[in-house]
Amino acid sequence: MTSVTRKIVMARRFDGMPLVSDFALQEETLPPLQDGGVLCETVCLSVDPYMRSYSRNMKEGDVMMGQTLSRVVESRHPNYVVGDLVLYYSGWRDRYIVDNPDDARPLPLQKASYVPEGHPASLSLGVLGMPGATGYFGLNIICNPVKSGETAVVNAAAGAVGAVVGQLAKLQGCRVVGFAGTDEKVEYLKELGFDEAINYKTMGSLEEVLKQTCPNGVDIYFDNVGGTFSDTVMTHMNDFGRISVCGCISQYNNTAPALGPRQQWLMVSKQLLMQGFLVYRWKDQWMQCMETLATHVAEGKLKYRETVVKGFERAPEALIGILGGENIGKMIINCEP
Repeated sequence: MTSVTRKIVMARRFDGMPLVSDFALQEETLPPLQDGGVLCETVCLSVDPYMRSYSRNMKEGDVMMGQTLSRVVESRHPNYVVGDLVLYYSGWRDRYIVDNPDDARPLPLQKASYVPEGHPASLSLGVLGMPGATGYFGLNIICNPVKSGETAVVNAAAGAVGAVVGQLAKLQGCRVVGFAGTDEKVEYLKELGFDEAINYKTMGSLEEVLKQTCPNGVDIYFDNVGGTFSDTVMTHMNDFGRISVCGCISQYNNTAPALGPRQQWLMVSKQLLMQGFLVYRWKDQWMQCMETLATHVAEGKLKYRETVVKGFERAPEALIGILGGENIGKMIINCEP
């Protein structure tokens, strides 16, 4: 039996901030399911800032990348039955086939069964998914050792990753300073337990704010933003400070390379560790991470918020929205009728 899927493709390469007209909604017919395969129907679609950066490697007509939380609607694989909720990097499709669930990339097809009872399965795309793992590994491995009493600075702190980083740092005894772009987000950071929460759009001088909020300097810097913000934070790093470079959202829409200070001497003189990372380098530790985060969620130690957009066809709007800072916590598309 064949099945029809809707997909959202890049119709035109992005020039700066994406436009809704840069995307196209198309249909295609899926082939009959073969032995060992699974047919899935998308329940929720993930929208993440990294998509803008990675879109540079796409060509017109390519399906937009992204992870989905889906429901198995037909299975010819012994480990999956109709009704199972699963995670897969299908891209922006509302139906898809996984021919070989055990050998999928970057992760095999996963069941979302580890989400604690009483919490939405969509957390498997957020605090209990790739963003949660990004915060967990980026803090605990790149910034290791995380010591009680240290000062940690997190930007884009009200996003899916930043909120996790701040809370995990607090759980380990750090003093956490978070930056976000609206007063509503600042209030959210206070709810999460951040020691200082700053609206970077209205704060005035970042230099002065860091002097006030980090009087003893910065030991850990979790960077989601890059740009001039990071140039300034680096001048406040303490000796042997650790910088985890997760993203550079301030530059994703640039049409030309950004110029900035050369910080090598600062790194030498303060003996800083600065490292970028891609989260799937730790896929062998993935489920251990998920179990740890799920325990924190179940115990109320790790809080979350979701920004939900209704309708598969609205995914382009949501991506543009997240690049403009319209989300609090994880941005997801609810694709169910």
